[in-house]
Parts: sequence; structure tokens; C-alpha cells
Amino acid sequence: MGEGETSVARRPDRRLGLIVFCAALAVIAVAGWRGSAGGGQATRGYIDAREARYWERLDSDWVRCLLCPRKCRVPPGGRGYCEVRENRGGTYYTLTYGNPCAVHVDPIEKKPLYHFLPGTTSFSIASAGCNLDCKFCQNWQISQARPEDLMNQRMSPEDVIEAALASASRTVAYTYSEPTIFYEYMLDCAKLAHARGLRNVYHSNGFINPEPLSELCRYMDAANIDLKGFTEEYYSDMSNGSLAPVLRSLTMLKGAGVHLEITTLLVPGRNDDPATLRAMCRWIHDNLGASVPLHFSRFHPEYKLTGVSPTPVETLELARKIAREEGLEYVYIGNVPGHEANSTYCPACGALVVRRIGYSVEPAGLANGLCARCGAVIEGVWK
Repeated sequence: MGEGETSVARRPDRRLGLIVFCAALAVIAVAGWRGSAGGGQATRGYIDAREARYWERLDSDWVRCLLCPRKCRVPPGGRGYCEVRENRGGTYYTLTYGNPCAVHVDPIEKKPLYHFLPGTTSFSIASAGCNLDCKFCQNWQISQARPEDLMNQRMSPEDVIEAALASASRTVAYTYSEPTIFYEYMLDCAKLAHARGLRNVYHSNGFINPEPLSELCRYMDAANIDLKGFTEEYYSDMSNGSLAPVLRSLTMLKGAGVHLEITTLLVPGRNDDPATLRAMCRWIHDNLGASVPLHFSRFHPEYKLTGVSPTPVETLELARKIAREEGLEYVYIGNVPGHEANSTYCPACGALVVRRIGYSVEPAGLANGLCARCGAVIEGVWK
């Protein structure tokens, strides 16, 4: 095996028994849309399978997946680590195409994206599965499931775009689980979205190989990447992943001109060391720029970390202070309703330019992308 390859793709503790996920949470009917499955009717299990992209055939009908850094080597009848790609007789298939388990209309701020079309809605979809196994995952009911565990909607890319337009959303978001593992579906939806005047939003862990990411960047308008920590040890222990590919993805997205924001969930005693946070913020400043928005999000006990206390607000405030000391201009505190650090302030004069209370947004001092008080440019896509 080459460096970074995974020979046996399936992790032994992944499924935690059969997950029963309520269809009302998994799929909703949107804006009166009635698709090919009868409009909001969900079906347990994966609905369709089609040949995947980014893989190669090996000897004896084994295949190697080239989509993410794991480069899973999968035997006939086996699946990749993500559990949604399957080797059928030497051909690699995706089991997530046109089979979303979550369909919602969300505020764009929920992604979270604070500097991209604020106050608009985003038509949001996800499928089962993920290529990481984060102990703190907030959406583990779908990210750590197989397609056959969940209720899925038959929804073609054409259906997605029609529903997005009917909902008056400005964007289509690929989110909730990990959109990289439903890459083919996302890519086709994104192409159609651009053709119909919609923009695309990618909320991802950034654990993807350069070639598929480069293709995706042609159709993505904004991305929020979860930078889960800033050491390889943390990624290995907490997510069974690796930091280096995520840093590479961040630089690629920024270099491709995709509007970029970053989220770091601070888990008490795990990734909140001030020296490490300072190194992370310095890396962001030096490699991505001072104006990339950074969201420090509060951890709440979930999944495999139910015994860990929520992040103290003081820890989040210290992280924000460190980030600002390192020159980052837009630093936010998430999952703390009503905190002043949910709002946007002009980095030049300190004036309040966008007030946020929950998902409610008010452009308090923003005029055509400029600070109304001093005229400084406020980084972002505002209209």
C-alpha cells in the first residue's frame, strides 16, 4: 500500500447498532415541491446506485478510491471507509446519488456563513455517511450511518434546483454530514444551480484530494471548512483523520477565489490550548489572509463525548482575543446566543456593521459592502 492508503475500509465501531432516524427529521417537503418520489415521500435504504468518480481498478477486481486522502483499497463486495461507496465486481459505485436523507431551507448564517449573502436562505441537502469519525459530531445520526439505515428521498439534481428556486433560496448548500462523500451528486447539482442563477455553498471537513477539489472549485461560490484542531495528534485521536490535507484544501479554496470561512469547535481540554490556538490563528493569517472569517464554536456534549462539559464562554472569548492579537479581522463566537461576538465590526474603526441575534440579521452600519462610518471595505459578498 502507498502512504495514506486504507486497506480495510470499514471501521468496526461505526454504526453503534441500527440507527432509527425519524423521517420528519431526515426529510421535509419544501415549498410545495412534489418530486419523482411523490413529494416528500421517503424510502428506507438507498434508492439508487451509479458509478462513482475518482477511483481506479486494481488486481483481482479490487479498487482504490481516489476521492479523499484515505485512498481506500476496497475488495469486491466491500465498501470504503465512508460506507457509501461500494465495489461491485471491480466497479466502484456511489450509493448516495439522488438519495438525500436531509432536505431543509436554512438561514445562510446556519452554515455558518456570516459574510456571504446575509439574511438569505439556503436550500440545504445531505446524504448519509462521512469520511471522518469525529467523537464530538453534532450530526452523528446521519454522518455515522449507512444509506440503508436512514429514510431517503428520491431527488434528482433537477429536482433539487427546482425546489431551491421554489423556496426562494439564493443558494444550494451541501452540508450537515460530509458533502465530499456525495461528491457526484453535489457536483451535478452545483452545475445546474449555476445554470439557473443560484450559488453553491460547501460546508465540509476539507478532507478531500486535490484533483476532485479543483474540479469542485469551479462551481463553488462559498465554503465553510471545519478546521477541527491544529495538531496531527488531535485529528488522529478525535476524528481518525489528518490535519495536513485540510490545510491544503483551505489554501486551494482561497487560491481558487471561493469565499472562505472557517469553523473550529473548541472541545474543553482537547483543542483549546492557547499556544496551539495562537499557532493556528497565525497560520490562517499568514496563509489565507487577515480577512478570512473565523468562527469559534461552543461544544455541547454529543455522540462519544457525552461526559465532557460544554465549552466555557471564557475559553471562547480567550480564543477570540488570541485570534485578534494575531491579526485576524473577523472572529466570531458561535453557539452562544446573544453574545456580542456574533455580530460583525469594522476592522478599521470598530463600528458595528452587521448585528446578529440568533439567525436574525440587521445591516446596522453596512452600505454597499463598506463601513458606513469610515468607508472601509468589509470583506464578503453582500448582494
